[in-house]
Order: sequence, then structure tokens, then C-alpha cells
Amino acid sequence: MAGYRGGVIDFSSPSVFKLTPVDPGAVYSQVAPLLIQGEQLIYAFKTTRDFVAFTNKRLIAANVQGMTGKKVDFTSLPYSKIQAFSIETAGNFDRDAELELYFSGLGKVRLEFKASSDIRALGQMISAFIL
Repeated sequence: MAGYRGGVIDFSSPSVFKLTPVDPGAVYSQVAPLLIQGEQLIYAFKTTRDFVAFTNKRLIAANVQGMTGKKVDFTSLPYSKIQAFSIETAGNFDRDAELELYFSGLGKVRLEFKASSDIRALGQMISAFIL
């Protein structure tokens, strides 16, 4: 997903693990306290410990820290701050899909997904919320 650098997820560092699609219910209990009224969890993707959740309002990136995993850093990235984005589908030789989001004030956020991820559906959802 991304690296971790002193209190903030470092989205510019290369991913070690690729995000795998999971049922949003698998992470709901962790993100539910962060959701506002009317916000719905739509997609979720996990690595071994970390995860990314896409709601109808924002992207929430969770970086699980420490040996016990009880400490979690949540980064909230509202779709209203996205200026542009790109998707790259998986191919025969490059088996990963990628999503790059360009946020005003933050810069580029790059996420890598396993080929089994429906990156096109994710791109359509983001388009629906920002266009």
C-alpha cells in the first residue's frame, strides 16, 4: 500500500504488499467510528495488516502499527480534494493494477492492487463522486 513515516502514511514510497479486495464488512467495525451520517462503506482492500476503505465521501487508509496491532493510524482523503486520477489495469506481464489520485494540498497518492481487483469499477465510482 504505502509506507509509514512518523505519524503520516507516506504514499510516495513503493508498496511492499499489493491490496487485495475484501468484503467491506471485514473492516467495517474499524472504520464505523469514523463515518459521518449518510456515509457508506463501498469497497475495501487489505494487505497483511493494513487496509484501504472507499466510502461514498472519501478514501480511508489504515496503517496498523506495533506488534499487537492495537494502534492504528487512519488517514482520511476526501474525494472533494481530488483534482485528477488515473487507473492502470493489470496486463499479461504486469499483473498489478494501479490507482493514482492527485489531491490538492497533498499531491499524488498511489495504490497498487492485485490483478483480481476490479480497478475499472473503482474508477467509475470515483468519477461518480468527483465529476
